[in-house]
Amino acid sequence: MNKQLLATALLLPALAFGQSKKTAKSPAVDRDKQTIIADLDKRFTEYAGISKQIWDFAELGYQEEKSSLLLQEQLKKEGFTVTAGVAGIPTAFVATYGAGKPVIGILGEYDALPGLATESKPEFTPIAGQKGGHGCGHNLFGTASVAAAVEVKNWLKSSGHAGTVKIYGCPAEEGGAGKVYMVREGLFNDVDVVLHWHPGSQNAADAGTSLANKNAKFRFRGIAAHAAASPERGRSGLDGVEAMDYMVNMMREHVPQDTRIHYVITKGGDAPNVVPAFAEVYYYARHKDRDILQSVWKRIENAAEGAAKGTGTKVDWEVLGGVFNLLPNVTLAEAMHQNLKTVGGITYTPEETAFAEKISETFGEGQKVPITNAALIKDFRDASESATSGGSTDVGDVSWTVPTVGLQTATWVPGSSAHSWQSTAASGMTIGQKGMIVAAKTLALTALDLYKTPALIEKARAEWTQKRGANFKYEALLGDRKPALDYRK
Repeated sequence: MNKQLLATALLLPALAFGQSKKTAKSPAVDRDKQTIIADLDKRFTEYAGISKQIWDFAELGYQEEKSSLLLQEQLKKEGFTVTAGVAGIPTAFVATYGAGKPVIGILGEYDALPGLATESKPEFTPIAGQKGGHGCGHNLFGTASVAAAVEVKNWLKSSGHAGTVKIYGCPAEEGGAGKVYMVREGLFNDVDVVLHWHPGSQNAADAGTSLANKNAKFRFRGIAAHAAASPERGRSGLDGVEAMDYMVNMMREHVPQDTRIHYVITKGGDAPNVVPAFAEVYYYARHKDRDILQSVWKRIENAAEGAAKGTGTKVDWEVLGGVFNLLPNVTLAEAMHQNLKTVGGITYTPEETAFAEKISETFGEGQKVPITNAALIKDFRDASESATSGGSTDVGDVSWTVPTVGLQTATWVPGSSAHSWQSTAASGMTIGQKGMIVAAKTLALTALDLYKTPALIEKARAEWTQKRGANFKYEALLGDRKPALDYRK
């Protein structure tokens, strides 16, 4: 951890968490919750250090060996039983403490994104030679989830209350669909409720949903030839890719307007004077309704086959990921929202204020918002159209398997975009770390409510059953393929 930031964390704990501590002293907050809030405040420096180590590792999906091991070691030290390498994924794990019902699961992530390697400064400062960066804050995600699970463990142990807490180490959320394989393996079958969170630029816990997603790499194979001396003998894989892209781009006019399709050409040839025998394009498609998504995806496959036929090439494709939309649960979301209000947002030190003001100057026109928004809790929203996220997550598959609820906290400067250098920079310093502790507190307090109030779980499961439908049968969008462990290589 940067020495200056560590000094700030040590010298200014009261300022960092003044709002939360004030809430904790309120008579409306029971003693068990006060204890959890106070303990997480005391352990801020410890957890900040863990999150910074994972930020420094910046390991891509299915390559998170150091990050996963660090969290596993922390959990073992706290008395959890850890099973590593689950669902055929070396960096996935499940850590368990307690016995009996209810069983509460907490999700943790720790994969970085390709690129986005920048120092924790309010200006873009690339880190030479580093492949990835935590532009989605998963270094904070995994750490806060572990911290919350530890607090739940402490309460179960001290109270003697029946129940089990499970922390799921979930790799490769960024396009690798790690949780889908864990769901498919049946690792959530005995769980009553799952809790999760995500870094963000605001504090909110509501009943929003997300977009279902399917993605694949399309590989065109042709014939190499001299591009000038004998072009007639060549069949260009790149022509196949470009023909497919052209047809898909024309298709955009004739799909539901809330469909999202995006792609990158990952291999286009090596030299202009050689007809490329191989080319590859990586496609994502998204929609809030997975049935519509499947129909759009079939048209994308048809475009690939048509492109191959028209260019004299051959095409095959590998589905790398596919995730469900989130199934919202209002019952759980309302409970989590109340706990987030209890915890409160964060306030910045003078140093953090200067950082935030400088970084907000780099936002695009109309994107700058007051940095004081980090202290606010957004009003509760139900599962309305306005609450649909433009992103996708493999938490969606979990939510169709077990009642699930999540939140986001202001780990980034308000107005920041995910998957940006600005979010990467904040995820590696105290602004991100403070938001991380807000999440840990909220997760732990919500788990406490579930253990103490069986009726809350019963109501949540009844809502979940009704929304899911009596005849629902889970089938992964990515089929029966094995984990795509090399998708980032």
